[in-house]
Amino acid sequence: MLRIKRVPTVVSNYQKEDGEEGSRQSTGGCGRNCLNKCCLPGSKLPLYAFKKETKVVDGNEMAAEEMKQQDPPVAFLESLVLGEWEDRMQKGLFRYDVTACQTKVIPGNHGFIAQLNEGRHLKKRPTEFRVDKVLQPFDGSKFNFTKVGQEEVIFQFEASEDGEIQFFPNAPVDAANSPSVVAINVSPIEYGHVLLIPRVLECLPQRIDHESLLLALHMAAEAGSPFFRLGYNSLGAFATINHLHFQAYYLAVPFPIEKTSTRNITTLTGGVEISQLLDYPVRGLVFEGSSLENLSAAVADACICLQINNIPYNVLISDSGRRIFLLPQCYAEKQALGEVSSELLDTQVNPAVWEISGHMVLKRKEDYEGASEENAWRLLAEVSLSEERFQEVKEIIFEAITCVVDESVVKTRSSDEDQDVEGRSHEEAGNLAIVPGKPECLVQN
Repeated sequence: MLRIKRVPTVVSNYQKEDGEEGSRQSTGGCGRNCLNKCCLPGSKLPLYAFKKETKVVDGNEMAAEEMKQQDPPVAFLESLVLGEWEDRMQKGLFRYDVTACQTKVIPGNHGFIAQLNEGRHLKKRPTEFRVDKVLQPFDGSKFNFTKVGQEEVIFQFEASEDGEIQFFPNAPVDAANSPSVVAINVSPIEYGHVLLIPRVLECLPQRIDHESLLLALHMAAEAGSPFFRLGYNSLGAFATINHLHFQAYYLAVPFPIEKTSTRNITTLTGGVEISQLLDYPVRGLVFEGSSLENLSAAVADACICLQINNIPYNVLISDSGRRIFLLPQCYAEKQALGEVSSELLDTQVNPAVWEISGHMVLKRKEDYEGASEENAWRLLAEVSLSEERFQEVKEIIFEAITCVVDESVVKTRSSDEDQDVEGRSHEEAGNLAIVPGKPECLVQN
């Protein structure tokens, strides 16, 4: 079993020490005003109801659309996400002031971004995580987002029932339907760093499904800014909380990965274009399309395929939901096997989606002062799959997106059954294969 010492990406102000669970009250809530079933029913939180657009427009089309539509009830990015994030900062809910962190663009052709974030490193306690399994069952005894305080929640995020954008500043929580929420990241990487937690009360493990990815694309589309991106880390690719969530923040510079050249591979039915990254240290695929549903479906199929085949990966949602970068990686595996140089290990940088995209979050002043394009490239090159392995993974992905993947095989039957795949043991799950061109994509070898 491979294990590495890791620092959690998010530690709520309400995370409990071991043994505290017994002190919770059985009636009248737990006293923490948390997001769990003990406190959430009967609560009221802001609700942003988005219009389920099927197409994302840009340029002149965007201007024409804005002329047709009435002003939204609230400016989603400026007033709601960033404005409420600043409100929580004024209330002292963050573990450190991320706006005081030094940031610079590293000289060079790619424009890697370096940030010195010593607070993120020093104000966490280490936790042990497995890195050899992308699919792991949800464990309610470990930290999860039902344990955060409701004051950390910015708003509920749901599709509008009447097809129009609506905002309710004090809406009752429909706990029976498990709301999706946007909450602050109390250990932020950048300005406006938030978490999108789909269907929080369902306690979904960290694995992408079609519904959750489409929700993330709707959030990117609502923000409508090229500088507001969403990211996802699978288990084994430096996700550290096994409770389904996406991260997002605002940074007003282009990411290096967004500027790199690509080579077109194919265009799927539905207009989704798939390309491969060129001249970048991490090998990956780029999915582009104007239809949120078609784009989301293609990428979700690819992610589910990677999950079933136990391949760690990261996802960057860019360009207001029009571009998605899919990045399989192997750094944690190399780290656990002792194949990463001591020089890189000493930096204590764990390259997740933001680092892979070119935003290097550094924990030591010496690394920040000596940051160079060469150093960034050397670290990210260790993240990437080899050319041979990437070609193998690419073939698996393209086989998967040409058929219908049954998501039920990656859902656990219950929270106390340690199984990776519906109705299958770990050994059986490892024998699953993708068969191209068949409606029954999953077979046993």
